[in-house]
Amino acid sequence: MKQLTFCTFELLKNNSIKPITSIKVTDFNQNEVNLLEKYANKILLLLFYNNACLGCTGRAIPLAYKFKQTYKDIEVIGIHSNFSNNNVTRDDILSIFTINELPFPIYIDNNHKMYDFFNSEGTPQWVLITPNGEVYRSIFGSQDNAQNRLYYALESLTKTSN
Repeated sequence: MKQLTFCTFELLKNNSIKPITSIKVTDFNQNEVNLLEKYANKILLLLFYNNACLGCTGRAIPLAYKFKQTYKDIEVIGIHSNFSNNNVTRDDILSIFTINELPFPIYIDNNHKMYDFFNSEGTPQWVLITPNGEVYRSIFGSQDNAQNRLYYALESLTKTSN
């Protein structure tokens, strides 16, 4: 095992990283969804956030929406990490938006299992995953430095994937 970009991954014999096989979250009906199956062979930009996080709702979610508009070949996915025992509903999630629709798909991370799996530092945490299921970058935050690192990572990955 080797520690890389805040996550633990198994190295294969040729020194490549073993791809992640599943990212399991739930939809608003509490149905389990494996994001790697649902969005197979696509670049994924996962945003781990929480509605109570002002950096998430004030900067990260608008930035994620901007990324969705700018980078048409990536799937932007919000993952609300639930740090309490309360069930989070679609209405709870929609309460932070000015319009009554989701700007991109949002799922629930009950008991913050995926948040923990990626060794997230806090919210917002961005995880960029290649079409092969490998973590390309994991970046904490939403201020200028984090935004710049995200732009560089997205530019680099989208150029190498085309």
